[in-house]
Amino acid sequence: MLSILAAGSVFFPGLFLLSKQCLKYIPGLRWSEGDAVIVSARLVSSVQALMASSAGYIIASSCDDIIEDGHWLTCSYILFAVPYFVYDIYAMFMCYWYKLRVKGHEEAATAPKHMGSALLSYLRREFLMVLHHVVMVTVCFPVSVFLRRGKGDYFQGVMFMAELSTPSVCLGKILIQYKQQHTLLHKVNGALMLVTFFVFRVLLFPYIYYAYGRYASIPFHLVPLRVSWQCNLGAALLMAPQLYWFSLICRGAFRLFTRSSRRPPAPSPCPANGYSVRPAEPESSAH
Repeated sequence: MLSILAAGSVFFPGLFLLSKQCLKYIPGLRWSEGDAVIVSARLVSSVQALMASSAGYIIASSCDDIIEDGHWLTCSYILFAVPYFVYDIYAMFMCYWYKLRVKGHEEAATAPKHMGSALLSYLRREFLMVLHHVVMVTVCFPVSVFLRRGKGDYFQGVMFMAELSTPSVCLGKILIQYKQQHTLLHKVNGALMLVTFFVFRVLLFPYIYYAYGRYASIPFHLVPLRVSWQCNLGAALLMAPQLYWFSLICRGAFRLFTRSSRRPPAPSPCPANGYSVRPAEPESSAH
């Protein structure tokens, strides 16, 4: 157990530092510290998401009995991924610290000048995301490892697959940060993010209730009455932030596509400064 925790504690921060150093010092790139931190943090989140969803698919597809069957990868990946949620709180703060200092950012003028003030501002702004990470470590981790007793690995695997929406969320944040909302890539990624987030996060718990109802031969609408109150409470607490983040994604998508359909023709390039650049939009907090 300790060796797997140690491996995760080295892998995720190590990948972040390696990526940051490569972006800063590879000839032809040589990005600034802030740019390297922001992109490296999103890269690590995307790598973790692909690893988690791959593990989830292997686990879920290996369980014939969705209640009784277990898989060794379930506990192993949970232990490996726990350090990621601790590291990611730090990485998100560093992204917040540097993105306010991007030239032209709308909040740059009022950005906190000291690390302590920035930390308090970050905790207020990203309270829900930080709380989500803390709950994953302090509640979901011990419940999944110590109280699960080797049962229900199918459902754990399905929950791992919720991370499939993360790479598109990360790419969307990078494109917004660097004012690329006008590009086709941003529009295609936005549509992909909307679909994957809805399927793999919003529909996740209804599907879990549906799968259990089929297994136990219970009508879907009666499943909440048959399972324990702890299961219903846990599902409600985990689903609530997903619905909130999905509403932010929908609002952002609505603004993006309505503005695109109403936007006047692009101005001719000016020899002095090229095309005009549109200001950055607020980004979703979904991770």
